[in-house]
Amino acid sequence: MTRNTTQNTSKTKTLTVFIVTIILGYILFIIPDIFFGITKINGGKIGINLLYMALFQLLSVTALLYLSLKILKKDFKYIGLRFENLGKDILSGAGFGVLWTILQFVFIIPNTGGINRPDIYDMSAMYDGSLLGTLSFVALGVIGGGITEELFNRGYFINVLKDVFKNPETGLWISAILSIILFALGHLPVSMLDWFDILVPTIMYTLLFLFTKRLTASIVAHGIYNMSAIILTYYMYFK
Repeated sequence: MTRNTTQNTSKTKTLTVFIVTIILGYILFIIPDIFFGITKINGGKIGINLLYMALFQLLSVTALLYLSLKILKKDFKYIGLRFENLGKDILSGAGFGVLWTILQFVFIIPNTGGINRPDIYDMSAMYDGSLLGTLSFVALGVIGGGITEELFNRGYFINVLKDVFKNPETGLWISAILSIILFALGHLPVSMLDWFDILVPTIMYTLLFLFTKRLTASIVAHGIYNMSAIILTYYMYFK
């Protein structure tokens, strides 16, 4: 078998494993949402159930990524789960997370409908008024969003997909753009405001990942914004 044939076989295997992993990953993300949304067990998507959703997403998706990476003879370090320059990454991630929170809750949300915005209305329906319920919602935002989504949509998606391209640099940026588009579509935007609200932070999370080559900054930025948004929505629009 020639070197080119071996490389083509490897790229085909990588692409096949990637596609299967992405499809299964999206299914795992939506299973708890559909389960609690349809069955309404223990009140549905509210209270402690949000914590269960977060833990299911984290455990199932990371298990899927582990198996997928093992098949490809890679590990979590390969997709950016490394902790060099931890302080610097945390600082840069926190900086963007705080900045986007301020822009949204001081300027954008109050001037684009506030409580009457569909996203704020939908979030308000997920509070049960209890401390445990609010902390569970925060857990969903940080664990299900900040950690699991970054591992899957940023780390795995970009770093594995780029390997199927001949030119690694071209592959990196094409993979990054595709990850941004699919991540945004996964949040089901229906208006220009929805697209703006999801695209701006998604692009920034992706740039943090690309320039640091690690997931720490994007996880911190994503987690801080989600946590802040859940807490501020509770005090500004629910109570």
